[in-house]
Amino acid sequence: MKKISICLILFWGVVQVSAQKDSIYIEAKLSSDKKNLEVNQEIVYYNHSERDLHSVKLLNWVSAYNKRGTSLVYRKLEDRNNDLHFAKTNQLGKLLELNIKNSDNEIIPINTLSDENLFIPLKAVLKPGESVTLQLQYRMQLPYKKFTGYGTSPQNTLLKYFFIVPDHFDPDNIYKRSYNDIEESVSFNTSWTINFDIPVNSFVEGNLPQVQMNSFKGDLNSDPEFLISPTEHPSIITTIDGMDTEVKFGYNLQPAEKENLEFYLPLHLKFIKEKMGSLPKSIFISDKFRAKEDFFGNNDITFWKFRFPLFADAEKTDLDYFGIIAKKVLDESVIADKQKDHWFKNGLKSYFEIQYLKRFYQDAKLLGILTDASIFGIKPLKIFHASQVKLLDRYGLAYQYIMLQNLDQKIDENFTALSNFNDMAISSFETGSLFNYSADKMGYEAFNDVVKNYLAQNTGKKINTEEFLTNLSEKNKSTSYLSGFLKQKNRVDFKLKHIIKENDSLQIRIAKNTDIAIPVKLETETKKGEKKVYWIDTEENQHITNLSLPASDNIYKITLNNGYLFPESNYRDNFLYAKGLFSNAKKVKLKLIKDIPNPEYNEIYISPRVRFNNTYDKFLLGANFKNQSFFDQKFLYSVTPLYSTGTGKLTGSGAVSYSFLPAESIIRSLTFGVSGSYFHYDYGLAYKKTSLSSSISFRKDPRSTVGRSIGISYNYFERDLSPAMIASNDYSKYNLWSIGYGYSDSQMIHEKSFSLSTQGMEDFNKITAEGFYRWEFAPKQKLSLRLFAGYFLRNDTRNNLFNYGISRVSNYSFSYTLLGESASSGLLSQQFILADGGFKSFLPGTVNQWITSVNVDSSIWKIFHVYADAGIYKNKDFPTKFIWDSGIKVRIIPDFLEVYFPIQSSLGFEPAFKDYAKRIRYTLVLNLGSVINAARRGWY
Repeated sequence: MKKISICLILFWGVVQVSAQKDSIYIEAKLSSDKKNLEVNQEIVYYNHSERDLHSVKLLNWVSAYNKRGTSLVYRKLEDRNNDLHFAKTNQLGKLLELNIKNSDNEIIPINTLSDENLFIPLKAVLKPGESVTLQLQYRMQLPYKKFTGYGTSPQNTLLKYFFIVPDHFDPDNIYKRSYNDIEESVSFNTSWTINFDIPVNSFVEGNLPQVQMNSFKGDLNSDPEFLISPTEHPSIITTIDGMDTEVKFGYNLQPAEKENLEFYLPLHLKFIKEKMGSLPKSIFISDKFRAKEDFFGNNDITFWKFRFPLFADAEKTDLDYFGIIAKKVLDESVIADKQKDHWFKNGLKSYFEIQYLKRFYQDAKLLGILTDASIFGIKPLKIFHASQVKLLDRYGLAYQYIMLQNLDQKIDENFTALSNFNDMAISSFETGSLFNYSADKMGYEAFNDVVKNYLAQNTGKKINTEEFLTNLSEKNKSTSYLSGFLKQKNRVDFKLKHIIKENDSLQIRIAKNTDIAIPVKLETETKKGEKKVYWIDTEENQHITNLSLPASDNIYKITLNNGYLFPESNYRDNFLYAKGLFSNAKKVKLKLIKDIPNPEYNEIYISPRVRFNNTYDKFLLGANFKNQSFFDQKFLYSVTPLYSTGTGKLTGSGAVSYSFLPAESIIRSLTFGVSGSYFHYDYGLAYKKTSLSSSISFRKDPRSTVGRSIGISYNYFERDLSPAMIASNDYSKYNLWSIGYGYSDSQMIHEKSFSLSTQGMEDFNKITAEGFYRWEFAPKQKLSLRLFAGYFLRNDTRNNLFNYGISRVSNYSFSYTLLGESASSGLLSQQFILADGGFKSFLPGTVNQWITSVNVDSSIWKIFHVYADAGIYKNKDFPTKFIWDSGIKVRIIPDFLEVYFPIQSSLGFEPAFKDYAKRIRYTLVLNLGSVINAARRGWY
């Protein structure tokens, strides 16, 4: 009995300690110019850890805006945003003054005001469950709102993460936590009292209950957020099951938008309550939160002066705000560490969206009403499979898109390590798909009950995601695989091996490429469209599962996990026909232009081709046959027969490649390829090129701009020769082998690259190195430096074909896009390629022994740059020679169309030359892939 009493006393003590809430009292005054915030604050902090504390960590996150080099600045640069990096001093956020006193009114010394983590020494040891009171007085300069959405602007001031608070995710007060603008809650389960003194004619609203004018009080499981503006903003009160929920907006609503919300918000909140079990009393939505959490992919498509809506305005409001409300309710109700458990709330949000779409948008298309757009009575988009893709399919398609590039990440990756695209595609969409898959298998009611019960049991407590997954697997063992599935990148593939008719049954064989026991959903369909669904439980460590179905069901087609239901690595082997010419095989479909792939078919894309090649082939007319859709594939082929209008002959190219994409490896891709081409390089002279190649692309951090690769290639060339070339014993046939390593880092401020390669044939061997550095020293103002070095280890060639170029490249490998391949005069000969020596002035000669050069380029005003080149080279039997040039560059379209005007060089003052117009150079890059790669930086 005595032991039981002691246990009860200890248990009650633990409950008392865990039930203690921190409290924070704040008096905050915003200056009349809205740039400074003065704060008087009292913190009552409880020791929630199991150890004695000698110091308390306070988060001073306004300092994240204070200087270059913080995690926030670096993250913004990763997102291709340099506003904060180049911000002026008066635009930054910083702590200007800070005084801290303990409960005995003694001043606690502070070493620095610029650290994001302030470790405050305590006068006495703080035991577990005990509290300490700290008095703070501080003044801060608020950052401009344009950097993160929080801060000050001429229109309003949005306050969040600026008050100095404890870090509740680190009860031991040991680890530093930096602000990364990722909407992480750190002051959960806290009682707040906040009184504002704001400029006249201003209003304040936020996510705390308002007790009187400019005064707020209540408990929060998220961080306090307040908007101070010269106007009041609307709110909508909705009653769900007798309980009021007020939705407050931190922005103005258009009359039509408000009318739509008055209709949809009760629908949203009731739907969410059915899934979660409860709703908060109030919700505050800022313009920043709305922009982050709205529905991705329902915006109108705008082109020039044209606007193509995908959905009606009411539907867009419905789709946008369901996701916004769902995420906000989750944020206010669930306490989760954003770094480690981001997928829980993000996954539930997507799961709720999927259920909402199933109920109200079951047949809606991904392209919305755009699929029915007609031109002269014709609906052109109907020829695309994209027009048939459902809105519900977006969750699986987003995962497929990034996974097929091997740029996906494991679901439980730390949030700050996720790329922006994987934040959506992996943390949210893939997890939501898995939740939906589990709910479909175990029953939606059963899944929702697990969610509701778990959230109810953990009200006011930090969730344990492993505990949630355990509860799920206890409810239905078919979900047991989830715990391990989330911890690694997965390449699960279910495959329909074959269908065999035996007597009165169909024998179906299903294979999976994993030892994990994951259920699979099989769907049968007759020619009349009648469908039946079967859930099949696969066994652990067993890759083959056999199923028998009655042949009397007239089954025509069988599908596994239809509608991108499960995040598989390959949906193309999930379809088989039981009857007809294509029984146990896939149908072939010819398509015009690239499309979202239809995994049911082997698709061949036929695209017309019209392009200008060079002055010899002129315009090329033809068609391209390939299997590459909008999504990458491991096996690719492309055949492009073309008619050369310049020669009247058939030309073209073809290529086949296969890539290995290991999920967990230092290698991102290993590609082998074979290609061939036939074009003209001079009037009446053609060349043939056959290539064998292999390349290794090393794994990269999806948030990083760093890429590394190794390439090996063998090329065989045959060239037609003119009589003069034959007389000079020029090369008609030759082969080249090359090995190279490349490093690139395309970050915003300090862009750099390096390459090292060696190339050879029977007559020569040479080694080449090139380094490039570009520094953005002011917004849109850059200084670039290129270093080049080339050396012939052996050179027994018969002419200068393989020499290093000084101001022109010798395109003997036909790897550069030259409009005038063999032009020695005229406009086409003035095209410039930054390779070899990289000199812009027409300095005569080539190099057959060694060369080093440096190319410098700097912004001076808008599109105008200055450049300078200098180098030393040596030819056999000649002394070393120094050369240089300088001039003005005009960047009409940066990196794609640029014009060089030489000024001074080794030749003299070039504008004084009579033929100066012929000395002007230009670059012209006609590569759509480069444009696309530049546009998607910052996403992955």
